[in-house]
Amino acid sequence: MLSTLRNAWKVPDLRNKFFWTIALVAIFRMGTKIPVPGINADYLKEMTQSGLLGFYDLISGGAFSSFSILALGVMPYINASIIMQLLTIGIPSLEQLQKEGEEGRKKIQKATRYLAIVIAIFLAIGVVASLSQKGASTGISSFEYIVVILSLIVGSVFCIWLGDQITVKGFGNGTSILIFVNIISRLPLTIIRLIQLEQADTVTIVQLALFFAGVVVLLAAAIYFSLAERKIPVQYAGKAVGNKVMKGQSTHIPLSIISAAVIAIIFAMSLMGTPEALAKFFPDKDWSVWILTSSYSIFNKSTWMYPVVYALFTVFFTWFYNEATLKPEEMAENLNKSAGFVPGIRPGEQTTRHFEKVVARISIIGGLFAALLAIIPILIEQHSDFKNISFGATALLIVIGVALDFSRRLESQMVMRHYEGFLK
Repeated sequence: MLSTLRNAWKVPDLRNKFFWTIALVAIFRMGTKIPVPGINADYLKEMTQSGLLGFYDLISGGAFSSFSILALGVMPYINASIIMQLLTIGIPSLEQLQKEGEEGRKKIQKATRYLAIVIAIFLAIGVVASLSQKGASTGISSFEYIVVILSLIVGSVFCIWLGDQITVKGFGNGTSILIFVNIISRLPLTIIRLIQLEQADTVTIVQLALFFAGVVVLLAAAIYFSLAERKIPVQYAGKAVGNKVMKGQSTHIPLSIISAAVIAIIFAMSLMGTPEALAKFFPDKDWSVWILTSSYSIFNKSTWMYPVVYALFTVFFTWFYNEATLKPEEMAENLNKSAGFVPGIRPGEQTTRHFEKVVARISIIGGLFAALLAIIPILIEQHSDFKNISFGATALLIVIGVALDFSRRLESQMVMRHYEGFLK
């Protein structure tokens, strides 16, 4: 990878893409340090130590807990993208629009941006109203409230625009690069927190070494599963084109094992974390006390039920998302239209059942691994002295996924320029 980066730097066009990406990311990071006036961010810092709000703070690079003008970051765009993806699965007209090629995808992308702005408006109003109830915005007028809300909305739109610019002028996938940089930017604070725990004799040096060894093992396992694929062999029949006879071809359909892991964990985290987040905003209510402290509450992190339900939700959403996106019936139909077949499997209903079995198996394997990654930080929080550590499965999978995608994009750019030095 390092040799690939070094060789890519020697190509002027790619070097310009690096400069653009670094400059736009630097502008984004500077924006996360500009606070919104009139709001005391100490309340948010307490609530973003863990859970759903902690995840939002992690992918915003600390902008949410410090309540900067980019506090919402790309969260509205991520939520809008997930909603549009689910609507595309459920609404035939949107599904047809997605199949229309580049023009159809542009229309869906445009609708996603508008939906992101709507979500940003609701999030900005909700966060400011909740902070006001907790006394974090005393002494500001109604007009200043509007200015604060507009600052958050404009900041979120600016983040979406920055992501688009990185996509166009950089190596693509700008939103993911922004999230990647935000997660990495929190790494030094996590290391400092671990050192402070050791210095305060909360954990021993042996426990710290075991913790780092465990992180390395999880990282290696996540990389392995991110690269793992279930390859379904496919044979295409020969065709007669004019006077020529095209020979049959053998290939395969690659299915990623954990392609749905990040989405599944986010869904499960949202279901389990939303009641907790609402309870933290209204701590004096009876229902809030029950959610946060009752031994019968599945949303209470100190109970054994929380990780179990979290894991079950993760496995379920992995299966659901794979079934909804891979569509075994459509795969079998498209294969049949292309004069292809799976060796040893009859075309038609048997091929559909075969694809359904494969999708179910990778869903179970991928779901169990995603569930394991999701509950390990919770179990560490419950049964060890490593408290309030910004360490999560979703962040780990996002970092690995973005890094692998960036590597593939960079290599494809090198291949297009007929540079083969990195392949030797």
